[in-house]
Amino acid sequence: MTQTVLWLAQRITAAILAVCVVVHLATIIYAVQGGLTAAEILGRTRGNTAWLAFYLVFVVAAAIHAPIGLRPVLGEWLKWRGTSREVFVALFGLALLGMGMRAVLAVFA
Repeated sequence: MTQTVLWLAQRITAAILAVCVVVHLATIIYAVQGGLTAAEILGRTRGNTAWLAFYLVFVVAAAIHAPIGLRPVLGEWLKWRGTSREVFVALFGLALLGMGMRAVLAVFA
C-alpha cells in the first residue's frame, strides 16, 4: 500500500511540476523579452496572491516529489534501506519545504 501511495504521489507531483516549470520559464522568457528588470518583476509579483499561490503549489510539489525520487536512488546506489533512510528523506523533504517557503514568502511579503 505504501509503495502505491508513493508511486501515485510521485506521478501526481511530476505532472504538477511539469506545468509549474513551463509557466515559470515562459513567464521569465516573456518578462525578459519585454525588457523587464528583476526589480520590476519583483514589483509586479510582490503582494500578488495568484503568484503566491502558484509558487506555494510549486514548492509543495517539489518538496514531495524530490524525496520520493531520492529513496530508490539511495537504495540502489548506496544500498541504504530501513528506517534511517526514511527519516533522512523525510527530513530532506522538510528542508526543501522550509527553504522553498522561506524564499516564496521573502519574494511576496
